[in-house]
Amino acid sequence: MKTRRLTPFAAAAGVVLLAACSASNVEEAPATTASASTAPVERSAVPSPPENPAPDTVWPLTGVDAEGADEDALAIPALSIKIENSAAARPQQNLVNADVVFEEYVESGISRLVAIYQSDIPETVGNIRSMRPMDKNIMGSFEGPLIYSGAQSRFVNDTINSGQESIIDDRGDAGFYRVSNRAAPHNLYGTMADFIAQTDADAPPQQFEYAYPYEESNVVTGGTTASAIDIYMSQYSAPSWDWDGDVWQRFEGGSPHSQDDGTQLYADNVVVLWVDVEYTSSSGGSSVPETMLAGRDGTGYVAAGDSYVEITWSKAGQFDPYVLEKGDGEVVQLKPGKTWVELVPQSGVATNPTVDIS
Repeated sequence: MKTRRLTPFAAAAGVVLLAACSASNVEEAPATTASASTAPVERSAVPSPPENPAPDTVWPLTGVDAEGADEDALAIPALSIKIENSAAARPQQNLVNADVVFEEYVESGISRLVAIYQSDIPETVGNIRSMRPMDKNIMGSFEGPLIYSGAQSRFVNDTINSGQESIIDDRGDAGFYRVSNRAAPHNLYGTMADFIAQTDADAPPQQFEYAYPYEESNVVTGGTTASAIDIYMSQYSAPSWDWDGDVWQRFEGGSPHSQDDGTQLYADNVVVLWVDVEYTSSSGGSSVPETMLAGRDGTGYVAAGDSYVEITWSKAGQFDPYVLEKGDGEVVQLKPGKTWVELVPQSGVATNPTVDIS
């Protein structure tokens, strides 16, 4: 089945019978016989309430059971890192460790990523590139620092003035380094311990609702089975996802999207949001496409496990969470695990993006 776009959607009473008889023929009952009307009633034991399958403690960005996790690890803030995704930038390093990844449309239809790390912190990540004006709105609800190489000064100033903490290579912040086996500008990497040491942010709040077990989620029970998600943003960005029976495996242009150690990228949930894109003013710098999220809403899809549903989404403001709901207003339940969010333009670009789910 091919899908392109969502359109908004007595207790029984016991009777005791007494036999009438004369006093002369009444027989005295044996002393050892109990009266039928006063015999004790056997009652079955009240069953214990079912155990709540939800873990007591979960990693906030994945919903995965965190019982026994180190308290210091649970307290790590969300690190939102701008990762390049052009053909020249791939393969990336340790992108598979991210809890949540957002894919955004930038100049010429190339995509860039905002990769958010918290539950699984690698030693290093890369390659790191520049920020765009929508990034503060994409990751604002995660409450940690935004980490990037640089940007037009007006975008940097707007981001910092909005209250969003930034860790920036161009400003001389610690943790960035360049490798010799990649050509510039695709050779900027970062050390996660240095990034963590520079922020006082707290652990992030939980972003999405999860089902335990996920087979009972409202996506599985009320959705449609799917095995493939094909997205076209432009000739430079055509990601796709194939369900392998356990996770969604990611492809770029029909080829496996793997990181530099050969691991193919994957997700447990793929969220597709139809978004509007507007170009910024060229005053003070070049005009760039900006994905509009804060104060906006729209439609989309959520694939959790091997099923998907059509949804509506909203985001009240920069630091407010994404609200994902089914047509009946029920909040969508994801599968505990990694989530990729595809921000697919529905207006403002000339490439006529499409989404096919089958």
